[in-house]
Amino acid sequence: VQLQASGGGLMQPGGSLRLSCTASVHAFSSYAMGWFRQAPGEEREFVAGINWSGDSTNYADSVKGRFTISRDNAKNTGYLQMSRLKPEDTAVYYCALDRIVTTTPRYWGQGTQVTVSS
Repeated sequence: VQLQASGGGLMQPGGSLRLSCTASVHAFSSYAMGWFRQAPGEEREFVAGINWSGDSTNYADSVKGRFTISRDNAKNTGYLQMSRLKPEDTAVYYCALDRIVTTTPRYWGQGTQVTVSS
């Protein structure tokens, strides 16, 4: 299983970014996907998760109402739409796959840097 995350960058507070995660895996639609982040000096934390079909999602309280997770199983790709970004959203963002949404997924991508700063 290989996961390629992209879409990170530098954004001003209040702005938006969309992260993508493309998976090289057989039967992508049988996996749940999660997004996690790790800020400098901090532990990696769960951000959002989506089940295999896309009809069930959950979010960390810190991003609820601002971030939206989605997926396109035909493209083997998941997304994290981030809006109303805050400086505290600055982190390396990772996508991950497992059979269910979990805080300890089996397969991880390489991470993409998101920096929110004026």
